[in-house]
Amino acid sequence: MTITKQDADAVRLLHALEADSSSVRLRAALAVGTAPDPRYVAGLVQRCAVEPEFFVRDMLTWALTRHPVSLTLPALLREVGSDRPQARSQALHTLSKVGDRQAWPAITPALLSDADDEVARSAWRTAVVLVPEGEEAALASGLATQLGRGERETQLSLSQALVALGDVIEPVLRSATAAPDPRIRAHARATRRLLRDPDAGFELAIEEAKRVAVLDGPGQEGP
Repeated sequence: MTITKQDADAVRLLHALEADSSSVRLRAALAVGTAPDPRYVAGLVQRCAVEPEFFVRDMLTWALTRHPVSLTLPALLREVGSDRPQARSQALHTLSKVGDRQAWPAITPALLSDADDEVARSAWRTAVVLVPEGEEAALASGLATQLGRGERETQLSLSQALVALGDVIEPVLRSATAAPDPRIRAHARATRRLLRDPDAGFELAIEEAKRVAVLDGPGQEGP
């Protein structure tokens, strides 16, 4: 069987995606995205699951967005169900960049509450991008179950996802300000402040909300 130059180039680039040098991997991902070819899709998706460098992962995602959705979407949806957290997280991130709402059914409550913070954060961001018109309130309710979760970075990600949904989040946030858990109350208050004033600093908002949540106690909505 004759191996064409295109076949040889494809093999070379796929091997380069696994090189020890991150700069070599970065250049390979750039080359793959610059000249898309169906032969690259599986290799790109597989590499996303294990690539340790953020900038290389971002280039891998970009390369995938350069390929037809008909090829990338099935592969990414399979990765969303992977046992490997990075595979789930990066597949979700890539789906948010592809932006095809055919992927919406894959954004399940299990993903929105994934035990791995990075996976959950990716799921929140992707859900906001893919949510169909009319389903924003239901998504807000699902996201609100995660209020009070994690440290500052995780809480900020959730607040940003909620705020991106707009005023539809007000009812679930009002309810959450009466939660027994002071962390949930504080996070809900801080998110409401960000909704009203997007330029407000989250650090100040959460610290102020924590003080108010402790002083007020559950059952009092506050400002």
